[in-house]
Amino acid sequence: MTAARPRQLHLNAFLMNAGHHDAAWRHPGTQPERITDLRYFQELARTAERGTLDSIFFADGLALWGKVRHNALGGFEPLTLLSALAAVTEHIGLIATVSTTFNEPFHTARKFASLDHLSGGRAGWNIVTSGTVDEARNFGQDEHLEHGLRYERAREFVEVATKLWDSWEDDAVVLDRERGIYADTDKVRPIEHRGPYFGVRGPLNVPRGPQGRPLLVQAGSSEDGKEFAARYAEAVFTAQQTLADGQAFAKDLRSRLARYGRSEDQLRILPGICPVIGSTEAEAHALADELTELQVPEYGLAQLSGMLGVELSGLPLDGPLPDLPGEQDINGNKSRFTLVAELARRDGLTLRELIARLGGGRGHRVFAGTPEQIADQLEEWFTQGAADGFNIMPPLLPDGLTRFVDEVVPELRRRGLFRTEYTGRTLRDHYGLPRPANRFAEAAGATGAGAE
Repeated sequence: MTAARPRQLHLNAFLMNAGHHDAAWRHPGTQPERITDLRYFQELARTAERGTLDSIFFADGLALWGKVRHNALGGFEPLTLLSALAAVTEHIGLIATVSTTFNEPFHTARKFASLDHLSGGRAGWNIVTSGTVDEARNFGQDEHLEHGLRYERAREFVEVATKLWDSWEDDAVVLDRERGIYADTDKVRPIEHRGPYFGVRGPLNVPRGPQGRPLLVQAGSSEDGKEFAARYAEAVFTAQQTLADGQAFAKDLRSRLARYGRSEDQLRILPGICPVIGSTEAEAHALADELTELQVPEYGLAQLSGMLGVELSGLPLDGPLPDLPGEQDINGNKSRFTLVAELARRDGLTLRELIARLGGGRGHRVFAGTPEQIADQLEEWFTQGAADGFNIMPPLLPDGLTRFVDEVVPELRRRGLFRTEYTGRTLRDHYGLPRPANRFAEAAGATGAGAE
């Protein structure tokens, strides 16, 4: 009997314009003038692939986030960008964020099926419900849909999308030139979906992709978000500040899987970490301090106001947070609100200190150290049950990604924690997840078996 292969990390590179630190664009090592230059992102994608990372990922919103006066904001629509990056990479997964609140299932399913074909099976969908009133106001709404209703819509949205991806069986295209039959129409089915939010006849106008369907990723950690993840997600991007919090989140989420007929090996949990890398610990901390010095307080205060849903402008920077509403009263990103509020309370931070702490990761963990120290942190969370891998958020680009690939990845490989080469072809292969069966083909097979 062949011995089971040791468990290994999954690493995703979360790429954001000049880097994740909100002052990255002011640092001389970044290239903010290139955030609409395709070649810039091609270089980043190739760097991540050189490091054999599982995937690259782009966040997205449907409004101009933050104060563009003080940060390099705006840029490409992620599915468009990833389609271009598919042409210059061979292995790395390509994950795009698409909202279920301001899109339609047919459009979304079609775009991801297209990306999956274009990339040879490397597409992933980060499912979000959108969290800001600014986004709602770009779609003819004065207020944002209530949090619980957003998740109700998201559940039906994903159900419709997965039905559409299954509307073509894998062998539907027969290419019988002699008989003039391109596709077996018994294997291309309308889905006939009608629900509270969507009416979709189908079938999809793209054949089933190499992966069957894209990898389904989710990033919400509210109660609604965790239930949604337990039901649908195959990878979860999450934010915790401490090992204990990471362990508690992972245990909680995994405990919910059974009620949806799922096992723990069907889900990968990837906390975010912003690694500030130095050749020495002092060098890493000096870089972190340098970035803090480059912050624009007005920008950080506006960003913090958005996270908390409370207007903070005009308050003294060296004073504490004001009294905040409860999470139940927040209609934006509930889990991020709670994380930030608890961070401020736990460490007794002033507004200025909180802005500095959030500059690199917006609530994700920031760690400054040598490559070996960063590898220690990843190994600890991985072996202690808090993570299956990590969402790597370089504070500066391109240097932060290059240093992670050239200095941290080799250390992880030396410890036997990460691959030395790609062994699979698709994004699902990288994450060690199976290709899903086609529900309609299975149902047809079961009916046929019953008839015998």
